[in-house]
Amino acid sequence: MVDFSIERTVPLPLDEAWARLTEWPRHGSVVPLTRVTVLTAPPTREGTVFVARSGLGPLAFDDRMEVTVWRPPAGDSPGLCRLEKRGRVVLGRAEIEVLPGPGGRSRVVWREELRVPLLPSLFDRPLAGAARYVFGRAVNRLLRMG
Repeated sequence: MVDFSIERTVPLPLDEAWARLTEWPRHGSVVPLTRVTVLTAPPTREGTVFVARSGLGPLAFDDRMEVTVWRPPAGDSPGLCRLEKRGRVVLGRAEIEVLPGPGGRSRVVWREELRVPLLPSLFDRPLAGAARYVFGRAVNRLLRMG
């Protein structure tokens, strides 16, 4: 199992940082070789299901996720979204938290717990490094996109 977190402080109000991070189809535009399809009708809420299809041809896999906690920020109150990963290849959970930061900024904390049942624990360290890099770049890009 791989656990890691990514933290960023950005010059955005809470609701804008939240919107940029939780518009699921946008994730496909910032993660290479990935397309995101939302399977439930909008708006996002607890129970929303979406699939991130990553890879090429026969090497592609689906990362199915369900929103199990959906608390958007309100005023100065933080927002929290928890996703349960329920695919055949990737299991675990992700949390996206958007908190008030210094000087009207937002502080984002993205936590991941990944399990890839087909990979022996010998691969946990390289998987953690690769995942931290990919998710870190994705978070940066999502937060920059207007």
